Order: sequence, then structure tokens, then C-alpha cells
Amino acid sequence: MTTLIVFVIILMALMGAPVFIVISAFAMLGFYETGIPLAAIIVDIYSNFSSQPLLYTIPLFTFAGYILAESKTSIRLVNFSMAILGWLPGGLSIVALVTCAFFTAFTGASGVTIIALGGLLYPALIKEKYPDNFSLGLLTSSGSLGLLFPPSLPIILFGVVSETSINQLFAAGLIPGVFLILLLSLYSIFIGKRSEVSQKRFHLSEVVKAANQAKWELFIPVIVVVGIYGGFFTLGEIASITVAYSLIIEVFIHKDIRIVQIPSIMKRSMILVGGILVILGAAYGLTNYMIDAEIPMVILDFMQQYITSKVVFLLTLNIFLLIVGCVLDIFSAILVTVPLILPIAASYDINPVHLGIIFLTNLEIGYSTPPVGMNLFISSFRFSKSVLSLYKATIPFLIILVIALMCITYMPQLSLWLVEHFHIK
Repeated sequence: MTTLIVFVIILMALMGAPVFIVISAFAMLGFYETGIPLAAIIVDIYSNFSSQPLLYTIPLFTFAGYILAESKTSIRLVNFSMAILGWLPGGLSIVALVTCAFFTAFTGASGVTIIALGGLLYPALIKEKYPDNFSLGLLTSSGSLGLLFPPSLPIILFGVVSETSINQLFAAGLIPGVFLILLLSLYSIFIGKRSEVSQKRFHLSEVVKAANQAKWELFIPVIVVVGIYGGFFTLGEIASITVAYSLIIEVFIHKDIRIVQIPSIMKRSMILVGGILVILGAAYGLTNYMIDAEIPMVILDFMQQYITSKVVFLLTLNIFLLIVGCVLDIFSAILVTVPLILPIAASYDINPVHLGIIFLTNLEIGYSTPPVGMNLFISSFRFSKSVLSLYKATIPFLIILVIALMCITYMPQLSLWLVEHFHIK
């Protein structure tokens, strides 16, 4: 009977059942098989939620990201980036990388970035004579670039689930995030030169004009970083300040958003948050069963029989996470797999902060990994291109990102230097 039920649950998953239903079904089956009352699941969920004081930052940062996405922030940021970087060979493509990273850091969702910026950047890249495949691959893979920068929602979620310092994770993601953009920028410069893309002359007056238009949005990352690491505000206070600040500048200063639109924006952002919290609750139930059944220890014993090297374990972990990243959305992947991986990684003496950056980098790449990476389908819809053509377009970018991933994985100081040097708690 148990085998039959497991088969039915797997079949439900393959047929597209919501992730939280599949997770909950496995949790209920596990508790039932061990003779523990199902009411224990609800008690565990309540206990876990009540012990996470930073959960309320998730809806706040998500709402702030949606406000920025609904306004004309993308246009102002592109104009500002173009004024500063447009003189470089491949300048517009670097602008796309930087702007997409900024946007994703605040929205926490690569799909929103591709939808919001794709219609603006894709025609501009084609007009500047960038190859079509390069332009498509650039925007598809750039959609998830900002996930390592504060106040990235996946970083907060990883910190909550793994009970790792979110401030340390924010700091640890900065250098790897810049490293990813730098490598992709070098490739973009190469393509720009090879395609003989025209370069714009640098004009200080244009920089000043564009900076003046985007100045209010440019203060947001400054407020977040200085506020947190300067010790002026807690993460929760920064989240509240970011929402209030975003509302003020987009509703009353730029007037891109009307007051009557706010309930609609709030509703859409909270739908995403509701989905995350429902999955989080289901994942807590399954996690507690797995801990009671000592499943992580069984997996650890199995792995230690066949994998004795830390180097091989990290390689295996990367392959596993890339597969998970292209099959599950990043929030589900964090909630389901982090509790399993943490004790195993600890046995190989892997710093949990470093593990977090490895984890998020893999899932970031997984968004664009064939055959079912989410960004591939979003870009297919946004740019009216076949998914097969996007497979081909993203391959050069995936190769570069995987090279960067290997560096991040086997050079832990890329992630830990800022944390250790500035003694971030």
C-alpha cells in the first residue's frame, strides 16, 4: 500500500500538482507510517514559523520589488547605466547585465526581470547590431544574475531555513555576484568587438542628466548596504524603510504609480509571498519527519561509503543542484533540499555561508539550464522565440557561468573574505 501511495504522489507531481501538495503528501505519509498523529505536522509548522522572527521581511522586500517593477525604474536605470558604460566595447550588453542584476536583487524573481526589461533591452541590442542569439542568451541568463546581491529574497529564505546569518550571506554574495557579472562582461566585450558594434562617446553631461533622473532609485542599494552593515538598522527595519521609500519616490516624486494601483500591486506581490509561505509550511512538515526518521544520516552514511573526498562531494553537489535548479523554482528548491544538504555538508567541513553561495549560484544557473529551466520558457514567451532556439542561445553563457561556479565552489575565500575581514555577524 505504501509503495502504491508513493507511486500516486510521484504521478501527481509529474502531472503538475502544486509543489506544496506533493511535499505535504510525503510528510503525511511519513508521519502516518511511523505512527505519529498527523496533528504533529501542524504543531511542527507553527513551532518553526514562530521561531523565525525575520519571516516578515519577505513580504516587505517582495512588495518593494514589485513597486519598482511596475514603475519606470527600469528605463531610468538603463539610461543611467548607458551613460556610464555605453562607451565600452559591448557597452549596451554590460548595461543589460548590470540593470538585470539590480532588478532581480529587489524583485527576487528572474521572470519579473525578463518581462520588465526584455521589451526595452532586446530591441535596443538588435538595433545596436548585436547578434540575435547573443542578445537572447544574454537576457535569458541575466534574468537571475542579481540573486546573490542584497536584499535578494532567496538569500533571506536560505538564511531562515538554514538558520545562517542573513547579514553574513548578504556580504558573502557580493564578490561572487560581481565575479559572475565581470566574466559575462568580458564575453560581451569580445562579442561587441567581433560584431563591430558602435561605441558611444562618453559625455559627462549625459551622466549627470541620467544620474539626476535615477538618483532616487540609486539610493536604495546604498540605504540597504549602509543601513545593515553600518549597524544603523536591523534587517526588518531596512525592509520597512525600503517599502516606504519606494512608495514615496514612485507615487509622489516620479508619479509613475497612482495610489489606486497600490492595492493591485500589493495583491500580486502577496500572491507570490503566499505561495512561498505555503511551500515553507509544507517543507517544515516534511523536514521534521526526515529528521525524526534520520534520513539525512542515512544519506550521509551512504555518501561517505562512496565519496571520501571533499572535492568530489562538492562536484557531486553542484551537479545535483543544477538539476534541482532547472526542475524546481528557486524557493521550492531551497525549502526542500537545504535541510537535507546542511548536515551532509557539515560532515565535509563546508562553511554554511559558503554553502549558501554555492547553493544559490547553482540555482541561479539552473534557471537557464536546458531542458526545463524556467527562464527559457519565460524568454520564449516574452520574445516569441522557440525554446529550442533559446537552448542554443544560452549555451555560451552557461559555460561561462559554470566556470565561475567552479571558482566559487573551490575558492571559498571569494565568499568568505568580506565576512571574515570585517567580522560580520
